Amino acid sequence: MTFFRSLCLLAPLVCLTAQTVPLVQPGPGPAVMNAAPPDTVVIAVDDMKLTAADFDRIVDSLPQQLQAQARGPNRTQFANNLVQMFVLAGEAKRQKMDQDPNFQMLAKFQTDNMLATHMASELNKSNKPDEAAVRKYYDDHKDDFIQAKVSHILVRFQGTQAPARAGQKDLTEAEALAKIQDLRKRIEGGEDFGVIAKAESDDINSGAKGGDLGTITHGQTVPAFEQAAFALKPGELSDPVKTQFGYHIIKLVSLDANSFDAVRPDIEKQLTPPLLQKAIQDLVKKAVVTVNPAFFPPIEPAK
Repeated sequence: MTFFRSLCLLAPLVCLTAQTVPLVQPGPGPAVMNAAPPDTVVIAVDDMKLTAADFDRIVDSLPQQLQAQARGPNRTQFANNLVQMFVLAGEAKRQKMDQDPNFQMLAKFQTDNMLATHMASELNKSNKPDEAAVRKYYDDHKDDFIQAKVSHILVRFQGTQAPARAGQKDLTEAEALAKIQDLRKRIEGGEDFGVIAKAESDDINSGAKGGDLGTITHGQTVPAFEQAAFALKPGELSDPVKTQFGYHIIKLVSLDANSFDAVRPDIEKQLTPPLLQKAIQDLVKKAVVTVNPAFFPPIEPAK
């Protein structure tokens, strides 16, 4: 469930200036906000007073990436933005704009949106998967948490996605297959995999490291490569594997399973959204809701 950003709805001027004023201003300035008792008035506009605690609550409502700036090098610019907003809001009240029915309807919508966002946040905290659900998901999807440390040698051919190395002959598919088979025989005959990878692999990034691709997990590489890599035993070489990049020889260095504790946060993150959605739907079912079908036609089910 995605709600509108409550800060932008409540303070459009602040959001606008946040987009048009650079986040990092040049020149020296304090890196952190000066400490002040919570009840210290830090901004006053006419009869409106904003305390340090109020300022903190406003900053906490900003997107995470902006909070450090609002408390640090750009806090004065942010305060100036707030002053402009309060001045404009005060003038609007003096002109009785807050009594306009259209404004009141939008203000109610914005307040309800902010409350809905806060409620969804609380529901998200209280609807976490329990230990048994997380453990069951781990046990049922153990293959998803296996990681393989692999190396490979790539030989590209005409029409594949891998770029050709400078000065390299543009091989036909048949020539590339013959070359990769020859390289595999040389390795099986005792030549060093890493040395051959550095000299012959068309994947120049891994080739420079002796073919080392690091650690991969399921779903991280193209299907043919993944299938071949995870079918190997540590130390084994694959037969030539064809992908859209060319022909590969894959060497499985090691195969390990991530522990339950290592992947638990990721599992919880994956299982939480459906629980939140169910909690919201349960509340909707309890409410008395009427939606005019003539104005809002039924949503056609996906085919």
